[in-house]
Amino acid sequence: MGDAVQIDKNLFHDRLSAFLTRWKNDKRSGDVLFGGVSSIVIIMGKSDEAGSFHKTGAMQLWLLGYEFPATLMLLTTEKCIFVTTKKKAAYLETLKGGKVDIEILVRGGRDALDENTKQMERCAEIIKNAGKKVGILQKVVAAGPFVDEWNKAYDGVKSGLEEVDIAAALSAAALASKDSRELKYIRDASKATSGLMKDFLVEEMSDILDEEKKISHKTLSDKIMNKIDDNKYFTGTLKMAADFDPAQLDWAYPPTIMSGGNYDVKLNTQPDEKNLHAGVIIASLGFKYNSYASLCSRTFLIDPNKSQESSYKALVAAHDVAIAAVKEGTTAKAVYEKALAALKAKKPELEKHFTKNIGWGIGLENKDATLILGPKNDRVLSDGMTFTICTGIENVDNPNPQDKRSNSYSMLLSDTVRVSPEAPIVFTKSAGYDLDSVVFTFKDEEEEKPEKKQKPRAAAVSSQNVTKSRTRGERVTNQDAEKEAARREHQKELHGKKQAQGLERYGKGTGSLNGTDEKKFKTFDSYKRDNQFPSRVKDMIICVDARASSIVVPVFGRPVPFHINTIKNASRTDEGEFTYLRINFLSPGQGVGRKDGDQPFEDPNTHFVRSLTFRSKDTDRMEDIMVQIMDLKKQSIRKEQEKKQMEDVVEQDKIIEARGGGQGQRRMDQVFLRPGLEGKRLPGSITIQQNGLQYLHPTGQKVDVLFSNVKHLFFQPCDHELIVILHVHLINPILIGKKKTKDVQFYKEATANAFDETGSRKRKHRNGDEDEFEQEQQERRERARHNKDMKAFAERITDAGRSENLSVDIPFRELGFNGVPQRSSVLVQPTTDCLVQLTEPPFTVVTLSEIEVVHLERVQFGLKNFDMVLVMRDFQRQPIHINTIPVEALDGVKDWLDSVDIPYSEGPLNLNWFTIMKTVTADPHTFFVDGGWSFLAADSDDEDGSDEESEESAFEVSDEEIANLSEESSEDDSDFDDDASADEGSADDDMSDEGEDWDEMEKKAAKSDREGGDAEDTGRKGKKK
Repeated sequence: MGDAVQIDKNLFHDRLSAFLTRWKNDKRSGDVLFGGVSSIVIIMGKSDEAGSFHKTGAMQLWLLGYEFPATLMLLTTEKCIFVTTKKKAAYLETLKGGKVDIEILVRGGRDALDENTKQMERCAEIIKNAGKKVGILQKVVAAGPFVDEWNKAYDGVKSGLEEVDIAAALSAAALASKDSRELKYIRDASKATSGLMKDFLVEEMSDILDEEKKISHKTLSDKIMNKIDDNKYFTGTLKMAADFDPAQLDWAYPPTIMSGGNYDVKLNTQPDEKNLHAGVIIASLGFKYNSYASLCSRTFLIDPNKSQESSYKALVAAHDVAIAAVKEGTTAKAVYEKALAALKAKKPELEKHFTKNIGWGIGLENKDATLILGPKNDRVLSDGMTFTICTGIENVDNPNPQDKRSNSYSMLLSDTVRVSPEAPIVFTKSAGYDLDSVVFTFKDEEEEKPEKKQKPRAAAVSSQNVTKSRTRGERVTNQDAEKEAARREHQKELHGKKQAQGLERYGKGTGSLNGTDEKKFKTFDSYKRDNQFPSRVKDMIICVDARASSIVVPVFGRPVPFHINTIKNASRTDEGEFTYLRINFLSPGQGVGRKDGDQPFEDPNTHFVRSLTFRSKDTDRMEDIMVQIMDLKKQSIRKEQEKKQMEDVVEQDKIIEARGGGQGQRRMDQVFLRPGLEGKRLPGSITIQQNGLQYLHPTGQKVDVLFSNVKHLFFQPCDHELIVILHVHLINPILIGKKKTKDVQFYKEATANAFDETGSRKRKHRNGDEDEFEQEQQERRERARHNKDMKAFAERITDAGRSENLSVDIPFRELGFNGVPQRSSVLVQPTTDCLVQLTEPPFTVVTLSEIEVVHLERVQFGLKNFDMVLVMRDFQRQPIHINTIPVEALDGVKDWLDSVDIPYSEGPLNLNWFTIMKTVTADPHTFFVDGGWSFLAADSDDEDGSDEESEESAFEVSDEEIANLSEESSEDDSDFDDDASADEGSADDDMSDEGEDWDEMEKKAAKSDREGGDAEDTGRKGKKK
């Protein structure tokens, strides 16, 4: 331990105080976790125990950041005592004066044996006085003179104590759930692990097998192990984070290569001297970064047979299910049971070969024995835990062995995964384990099945000149037909899966999704006490009190207040010399409007006052009162609407300012914001802070975007556009000024200001279009520079937001298509995870994983456009419409939907989606039992569709309803222009179905012109007369 040891005092006290608080709370709630212990002893012996990854070392690393050999740590609920040597005590002195009381007992040398013994005896006495139960680590065996001295002192009080194994409590209260710093270390370790597996190990292994080299498992493992010393590989090739320090990288699981029938899926053996065998190869390795471990294992299949491929597919299915089951609130036992069930469903005979557990907790310990994912562990998983999901099958007989070393095989898959409230996060996912990633074929299929040679014979026509199809056009048609058939088959499979998922998701007894929450009766208090009445009520006149949102009227000589929310409206009529003011109140049974029918009442059967009428000769006074009442009513309604609109706006945490160097790299200037802030449109600056982004406007206004609230991050280059975009799509909306939005966009203008050098000296020496050419070149350079700067800034944002698993997504312009998702025709572009339109507000961002099915409407011969309807997995959300897509994009849209595994259907008509979704949400179980979305696919399967048309008539929509439906086509509630017109729809495109030719149209136009001219002349003659 060098002189550079610096213990983080704040981190130590934060973690220790949290641990002690958890301990105290457990005492109050029945000693479920800590077993009623009053003291805890954690002791590490001689220095060769360091690095062995038991809980003693893990606790020291968790609290101190270092391992301290020959050190005793004694914990009570109020105090922490260290017993250690003088040098290590000097490092620990900095911990004094924090949240927890710290005492350090410094051991002397050989001449201070008596003093050392007294220190140990004092600690033993503290344990005895604290209580009858002491927590120890029973399975951790410490050794050395220091431990022997402690055992001697402890034996004096041991007889009166009950020892409790504290391993599970240390795991639950300290080590299992990781904070953001710990998760970052595990993520970096996992990235290095999976990167080395994918980019180095696989390449080395494939070269060896391709060139048929003879190399032992140990030699290959050593070659991979030595790669840890290549710092440039990690900082350059793997593109680790800027703050990644290769010096902190070490091996948690040294590389292990196994093949040729000798396998150990428990990873307990060292690589042997046998040569690598081209069959089933298991490779496993794992780095630790800043002492936090990771693991990644893959099975590679070299020229596998059908049985081996089917076994691997079954293992992959179990592995995927195990990863998906790692969620907050799930038990370890349930994860194992789900994985086993998935394996049995795919290949039941592999059950007896399945591993006894499928993973364990990982972090400061390579393997947390209290977090084994096995059939007997009832431990509940919580957010922040990290696991190694390790599924395997072992000693499976090979029915068709390729050679003597292939009589049996084993398979293993391991990934490092984080538990989260929603979907688990796989840190090692970059090393793929699908069949395309792990199957290698080196044998030529023609060599395996040589064709029988036939004697050539004369032919009347050369066979090379005869093709299967007669013309080139027919050959293209055949290719398109094959492509369409493959797409239909895949879609049929996707629709079948979606139907099965629907039945599983909405089982019998699910009931309506519309909810049972009814509108609750609200009470409104105008005044708490009579002295709060306006002073004018003593005159027995009608008073409109805007401050109390009430109207006070005289009834039988007394002022009676009515809250504005109890009033429906007010009206005024004149009869003779009197003016009558009628105030109408809300009451049950009116049934005038749709909103009135939903009005709740505390007891609808009681007597209600429906209206009050007042008469006065002062017409102006009555008019003024009516205007005041209606204005107050409008104000009340507006407040309710604003309150309802802001219900999903969450209060954000404060931005934590990032300190240290690199301020220039974390800041970008001359950036515009959408939606814009109030005031003049000026560019501001955006800065990457510790927990989010902060935009600063020149007027001093700030907009904060927290990384924890970011759902998607997009970078759209300025190719074919006027701006380069950095777009943030949020989980929860925020307020920018007075506007609620879920989309925040930062952009820079990519076009440089044009200039004219007419008459200048430079102009005189140029010919032709040199100026224009130079300006184009300058604009290209500016665009390239803007793209480079914005993309680099986006990558720095992802580095800063790694704790929230941020990643930047780029739209695929080549897959884009024009359509009308909101108000105008724009280019809609797919990304890896979304379908977006980021160029014009209001923006469109649809997450692909949230889409249930897609239906293409108005797909029929003769129409130039079609519409796309995206039905969301959350049936409470209205489907999203993208209208007026050119029919030329139809095949591209289908190919893209098929490639991202989204089931789609098509039909010739627009459907009434309001009615459809109402039917689905009313009883989703019955909906899926009756076939689910199969009614949409009916037109896709039948060319004529005549039989289906009558069945779907209930869902057909009229032209008048298209515009109304299009208003609900936005996924988000972002509103950038309250005065903008609604979507015009695409009904005009239907007129092109039965268009006339040009000659007929010209004749009609000429005729109408003549008739118009005659009418105009007639009008002039009439005026003259």
